[in-house]
Amino acid sequence: MTNPRPGEDELALGAIDAIDLAVLDRIEALYRQLDPVPAALVERVQFGITLEALHSEIAELQRSADLAGVRSDGGADAQTITFTSARLTTMVTISPISAELARIDGWVVPGAGVTVELRTVGGVSTTTTDPDGRFVFEAAERGIAQFILRQASDASATVVTPSVEL
Repeated sequence: MTNPRPGEDELALGAIDAIDLAVLDRIEALYRQLDPVPAALVERVQFGITLEALHSEIAELQRSADLAGVRSDGGADAQTITFTSARLTTMVTISPISAELARIDGWVVPGAGVTVELRTVGGVSTTTTDPDGRFVFEAAERGIAQFILRQASDASATVVTPSVEL
């Protein structure tokens, strides 16, 4: 007797047919039900990957009073985060105002006239530091955020922070 069923090698070399497509459709449905793609994942990935970031200095997260990027049950507590790079040191304090908004107070060293850009999934806000390096975003949208800093003396020298959760 001969075995009418093709072997694994023969199947692997063959073209995808209607049975294969039906099996793949069922696997896709299973994954959609048991392990769906998190909401806004694509937007978060696109947010984190920008052409500008490829040509920028990346600041390093030095310290955090709370875990950056992780929400805590004590949502009313402020968290302080420090970023350092070869050009700048930046400290930000994030104080929740509501479930949707947070106040950000920041300091940059050296800091006079540094342009600070706050990028969130909802958009971009920009401010400039005062002579002491201080800046404020009064009502920033909570969620994933990233700071872009440009020194007045050299606007092409851009510093980008890691993304954090406001």
